[in-house]
Amino acid sequence: MIKIDGITKVFDDKIIFKNFSLDIEENKITGILGPSGIGKTTLINIISGIWKADSGQIIGFDSKDLSFIFQEPRLLPWLTVYDNIDYVLKNLFKDKKQRKEIIMNNLISVGLDDSIHLFPSELSGGMMQRLSIARAFAYPSNILIMDEPFKGLDINLKKSVIDAFINIWSHTKKTVIFVTHDIDEIIALVDTVHIIVGNPVKIKYSQDIDFDIHSRTIENNCKAIKETIIKELTTA
Repeated sequence: MIKIDGITKVFDDKIIFKNFSLDIEENKITGILGPSGIGKTTLINIISGIWKADSGQIIGFDSKDLSFIFQEPRLLPWLTVYDNIDYVLKNLFKDKKQRKEIIMNNLISVGLDDSIHLFPSELSGGMMQRLSIARAFAYPSNILIMDEPFKGLDINLKKSVIDAFINIWSHTKKTVIFVTHDIDEIIALVDTVHIIVGNPVKIKYSQDIDFDIHSRTIENNCKAIKETIIKELTTA
């Protein structure tokens, strides 16, 4: 388990976090839900070691054991689909055959195995984000941080990218920390959601979502959960 233990962070005399604590379960998807500007990105920057907390600590976490999926795919435009993943593996796996197996397995999982020779400029937005997912899972980390990776995708693209993520995660069960302001994304993906509010930030509400990740729909089995989350957000 990753433990965020009593962190405090201040920017220009504004207290963002004060003695903030949170547990992240291993091999689960933990969602952190809150409005834009509340401090979600600040939190993951502290967790990942990009920024240091003014006090407190992160327990059970190694910043070297980490991969990211960002809102922007952050692909290298001069490299093909295949080489964008190969680029991050070259220094870790010297054997080309081993790298090829890792790359192709992950591209198959997100449905891009027939696009290996294409460049990012030749991909749709959904394809680019699926490639960024494959790259993050190809990297041999146990922890994955996702910072609003589906923002800006239309509803159909979002569904295909989320489906690709679920497929590839089901084979690896990385520990995932997923921050977003979108309730439907939370319901589609996470095992536990924490709603954060306030200044300084605090956890207002937490909810486990126990329905199987492959069969969740708001209409059928998650309607009550969505209604509860909306209520907690609107009464923040």
